[in-house]
Order: sequence, then structure tokens, then C-alpha cells
Amino acid sequence: MTQEELLVLRKQPALAAGALSERIVAEKQGPVGWLTFNNPARRNAISIDMWEAIPKVLDRFEQDPEVRAIVLKGEGDKAFVSGADVSQYEKQRSSAEGIQYYEEIAGRVAERLQNCDKVIVAMIRGYCLGAGVNIALCCDLRIAAEDAKLGIPAAKLGLGYRASSLKNLIDIVGPAYAREVLITGRHFSAAEAKTMGLVHRVAPVAELESLVLEYCATISENAPLTIRASKRIIRELLKSSAAFDAEACAALVKACFESQDYIEGRRAFMEKRKPVFQGK
Repeated sequence: MTQEELLVLRKQPALAAGALSERIVAEKQGPVGWLTFNNPARRNAISIDMWEAIPKVLDRFEQDPEVRAIVLKGEGDKAFVSGADVSQYEKQRSSAEGIQYYEEIAGRVAERLQNCDKVIVAMIRGYCLGAGVNIALCCDLRIAAEDAKLGIPAAKLGLGYRASSLKNLIDIVGPAYAREVLITGRHFSAAEAKTMGLVHRVAPVAELESLVLEYCATISENAPLTIRASKRIIRELLKSSAAFDAEACAALVKACFESQDYIEGRRAFMEKRKPVFQGK
């Protein structure tokens, strides 16, 4: 599906839509699944019910063979996700039990995002802070508008950050930039975020969605088994040498070579046409 066809779909009603939480909305349009953080009154701050709903949306999209890419975005033009919902802190993150549950659910969501076999794109407008950065770091691609502001203001709230989230940050931007992000707690412009590698691309606000759909169109035309293998092998390579599973990586490569898609890819190349991959 071309970018132009995806743009047409975005102007039409969703083919399938639903709210698994009032604040998390799932839509499918062509090969793209859209997950929208729908809490604009609080600049899309993440509440507990939103954390709990995210894996359900991912399950729905991952099980749908028509969906080739998943896009995460914030409702409105003010924020992607402005952080965790601080209004819930006193009630839900003040006790040891509440803090433990929050850390567990946020950690499970991060793991679910990272282990998704389909490509996940973060489309970032406005504020992307704290939990928003953590979510974006778990995505495969981060594409930001020029008005984006990114940061982790934990030091301004006295929060501790779990090691898994810090590892994601260090893996992407390196320890030097990670120190600056965490020690200052300041907001970084989209241009600064691009320089440190925190986002892949930056676009004018009016062109953000078009650029995201361009990526989705490219992804939707590529071989799903190759994408799955690439994502899984990258995850293995980021593990310690002791945990690295060489046999699993070899099996993923073997599955690609034994697939119908590999036959289709070879034939399409010889026939000078675009391949039509089925993920089989």
C-alpha cells in the first residue's frame, strides 16, 4: 500500500475501532494500527488504566495479519505523552504496594512493546516527557515534529528510575547523553533529540503524519518474516554474551530462507516488479 493510499484511509472512518480504556483508543486503517493516548485534558499523561490497556491493544494488532505497522500517538496537538499522571501519585504511588504495582505494570508494558514482532512507530508532537520518553524508547522508530519537547524530569520530582528504563536510554543515546538527560531533567528540543539519537527524524508539524505514513507504507511492503527476524535478532544482540541465543537467531534466518515470501522476493526481483509478501 502506497503512502497516498494510506493518506486516503486516514481521511476515512477507521475500519475497526475501539476503546479498551476511555483513554486508550485503538483503530485499524489498512495495514496500520493506531494506538492513541487519549487524555488531552492532562496532556495525555499516563494513568494506571492506560498502562493496563496498552498490552491489550498490542495483542489485538499483533494477532491481525493485515496490520504491518503500529503507530503510537497522542490525542490533540499538545503532547505525545507528558509523563505519568501525577494526580494519581498520592493515591496510587505513595505506598510501597502502590509503587511496586506501578513499577510492575510500567515494566510489563515496556517489555511488551519491545517484544512486539511488528514495527512500532512513535509519532511525537509536543511534550514527550518521563513515561512518554520511556514508551518512545521501546518503539522501533521515533519520528518527531519540530514542536516536540523531550525529557525525563525525574530529578525534579524525586523519583527513582528502574534500571531497565535507564538501560533503554543508554542503549539508544549512550551514557554521556543519558547523564545529561537525567541529571538536568530539562526539556530537549526535537533538534537536540535528533542530534543525540533520541529520535530518528524531525519534520515540520504539518508534515509529521505524512512522514510517518511514508514509513508505514514502506514497512507494509516489506517481508514480515524478515522484519520479525531482524527485530528478534537485534534483541538477542543487545543481551549479555551469556544470555545470547545463537540457535534462536539461526532458526529465524532459516525460517526466512524457507518461506514462501523468499520465493516471492526472488521471483519479483527477476520479473522486475514489486513483491507481494504474505508473511508465510
